[in-house]
Amino acid sequence: MSLKKLNTVLAAAFVLFILWFGLEFILSPETTAPGFGLPNRPPGDGGGFLTIKGIRDVVLALVLGILLLTGHRRALAWVLLVEALAAYGDMTTVLAHHGSASTALGVHGLTATLMAANGLLMLHETRRAAPTRSTPAPQPAGF
Repeated sequence: MSLKKLNTVLAAAFVLFILWFGLEFILSPETTAPGFGLPNRPPGDGGGFLTIKGIRDVVLALVLGILLLTGHRRALAWVLLVEALAAYGDMTTVLAHHGSASTALGVHGLTATLMAANGLLMLHETRRAAPTRSTPAPQPAGF
């Protein structure tokens, strides 16, 4: 399998995984929350934060999906790297709030690391295709 196909499959898997997880948080936060790794559901009206998390995930997935579908592979690589920070943030949040270390590391940490690896591989793939300047940049008048 070529590097481009591997990167495409991985990116598409992230889009689907993040979209599914986000929709689960929106549609069924009470049953999805324990899988996030935190020890308990927010009390009172705190469940709205779970819906916010779901909306965030859906938006993250849509950004990746749009870049993938439109063929903006270099931008997709950079966005994968940046969005990996959200998953690392989720991992840190679970650990900081005495949640499940196995979920924090095995779900959030692994997802973040795989997203970052996919982003780096895609940057490597697109490095040769990145435009290069063959002529010097124009200088402002008077210099």
